Amino acid sequence: MIDFNQYKALTFDCYGTLIDWENGILGALKPLLLAHNTNLDDDQILELFAEFEAELENGDYIKYREVLKRVVQKFGERFSFEPTADELNSLADSIQHWLPFPDTVEALRAFTSKFNLVIISNVDDNLFALSAKHLEVEFDQIITAEQAKSYKPSLNNFRLAIERINLPLEQILHVAASVYHDIVTAKSLGLSTVWVNRRAKQEGVGATLPAVSQPDLEVPDLKTLAALSSPKEY
Repeated sequence: MIDFNQYKALTFDCYGTLIDWENGILGALKPLLLAHNTNLDDDQILELFAEFEAELENGDYIKYREVLKRVVQKFGERFSFEPTADELNSLADSIQHWLPFPDTVEALRAFTSKFNLVIISNVDDNLFALSAKHLEVEFDQIITAEQAKSYKPSLNNFRLAIERINLPLEQILHVAASVYHDIVTAKSLGLSTVWVNRRAKQEGVGATLPAVSQPDLEVPDLKTLAALSSPKEY
């Protein structure tokens, strides 16, 4: 167990940790693929998304809206169909409808009584603004890939966040669902980490590439983390 009293800031990944991005991804891609006679199961769609997204984010920086557009294009290339212009934009356009996990908002409200809250997200500023409306709390800092001009798991995104937070590393706790995007890099920089293992009861790794690391704490959801870190407020 970690001592939550030593931390002044909680940094959060957004999509997959706070926002249910896998259901959002599936909600956008399943009907698109079926419209082109491509019938894949949920795990196949999510694993291909992870493959395509990681490939696109590893190259020269492009905005996340363009990443998602090219993800759709790669599905077309893989399964021999040509997406329409509307279909190419449909995945990015769907982000405004992606909803928080059922425990997210209440947990964030509990965290605000004790910690500064910070977002470190692989997203564009304007796309995160659409999601922020669903989260219902004010964040002290919001660091996006658009600001960093790079994508996690790049060290650059975390270094920018650490610089802006302006606290000793030992007072920052990073909370994320993706070992690949977040936990490995955060730990390499000396940050304490919490792995929110939302897929603990599911097969496969979902919409992120597989990776191995040892977080300081593993929890199944944010409700559990809130109860551990802010028991009086939750």
